[in-house]
Amino acid sequence: MNSQFKRGIIEMCVLKMISREDMYGFQLIDTISQEIEVNENTVYPILRRLTKQGLFDTYTKSMNIGAPRKYYSITEEGTLKLSEYEGEWRKFLDGVYRILGGNENEK
Repeated sequence: MNSQFKRGIIEMCVLKMISREDMYGFQLIDTISQEIEVNENTVYPILRRLTKQGLFDTYTKSMNIGAPRKYYSITEEGTLKLSEYEGEWRKFLDGVYRILGGNENEK
């Protein structure tokens, strides 16, 4: 799969996961990697970029054991961007399915 295409999909997945609940980096990587092959070299740059763009806020939470964790939470702007991405994604998939003949009900 084209790496740029994959990064775009992972970016959308990152937004979606954090829209469901605040997460720290490793937790996010672990959750996404259960479904999609992904690693920290892909996810952490996405987290930094989306935070810089104002789509995430961050806060630190102390742990009983180990170093404090940096959590990401979605902003209102991030929620709007996610909604935009999801609409584009559905439209894209619908077109691909029609081209490939994946949905027999659509002619």
